[in-house]
Amino acid sequence: MEPASSGDFLVIGKVIRPHGLEGLLRVWLYAKSESSLLDMKTVLLRSASGNVCELPLIGVKSHKNVFLMELGLINSKNEAEKYRGAEVIVKNEDLTCEEDEFFWQELLGVKVYLDTGEYLGTVFQIIYAGSNDIYMIKDGSREIYIPATYDVVKEVDLKNKKMIISPMEGLLDINEV
Repeated sequence: MEPASSGDFLVIGKVIRPHGLEGLLRVWLYAKSESSLLDMKTVLLRSASGNVCELPLIGVKSHKNVFLMELGLINSKNEAEKYRGAEVIVKNEDLTCEEDEFFWQELLGVKVYLDTGEYLGTVFQIIYAGSNDIYMIKDGSREIYIPATYDVVKEVDLKNKKMIISPMEGLLDINEV
């Protein structure tokens, strides 16, 4: 099974290290909150070697700037250590989004246009930057960095793989190299 390359799965985070003695995992989630995980029954963990195991999700809670995840069958620090660096993967069907929320994977490859109709390029990478993400847009050798804010991103149409932006004054000039 290759979850990251399948349209049926989504990588949502990475295990940083064990937390405490009872098998909790300290996880960096790519989501801003744990709410998308609360109704899930299981998660998949994929180790660096590519091994994948499915484990029951007992709970997840915010802790400082990361999340603590409790999974069934992991009951000790030694057992949790086996998953250090593993990717946290879920089935797409198990995740839900709020209105105007998107998974990074869904935005990769989306074509980006100015509100005037001018084509800018496609989203090829997304950078987590704290208060908002940054969409990296590429057209040939030209790269543009767009803040993922409501002021700039006016419309996202996933069905047609299209994004409309209205850049703030000077934004495109900053991106000129």
